[in-house]
Amino acid sequence: METKTRLLTRRALTLVECLLALGLLGVLAVIGFPVLTRMRDQARAVQCSAHLRALGNALQIYLQDHQQTMPVMEAGRSDRNEAPAVLDTVLADYVETPVVFRCPADDSLQAKTGTSYFWNSTLNGQRASSLRFLLTRDQGRIPVFSDKENFHRGVGDGVNVLYADGHVEKEVRFTVGPSR
Repeated sequence: METKTRLLTRRALTLVECLLALGLLGVLAVIGFPVLTRMRDQARAVQCSAHLRALGNALQIYLQDHQQTMPVMEAGRSDRNEAPAVLDTVLADYVETPVVFRCPADDSLQAKTGTSYFWNSTLNGQRASSLRFLLTRDQGRIPVFSDKENFHRGVGDGVNVLYADGHVEKEVRFTVGPSR
């Protein structure tokens, strides 16, 4: 009979047990929040790289329509109401969605200027088959588009750069001379 009554009585948590559980949850939150923030920042950096690759694909289609000649446009503009030919106006017809002109980590520049990315204006009017930048013709070392600023501070220093051969790196490699 005594065991039957023990089973029927409910045991409540003591104040110490409640405080201990809350403290443990607090510690887990303190540990987990920076990890989640870093994962979100890395995901945005990967999306940004994908946007740069999509812009590279749009440039390839542009080149097919323009006898393999690079567009002539400004590196960027300070306000989207300005009229010069820039990345988001020249390649607008060649992208699937205008979302690719915005880095996911950019909170303000794209809204103000039309794009989160700079165009390497030294490539203006050059033939795609014979690009030249700082005395190099190595397409793996010729930057085409880059972030306007380091939007990915949680992932490290530097900006994402799309090179002429189609790869994206966070490391800027403006070197002159033979490859090492």
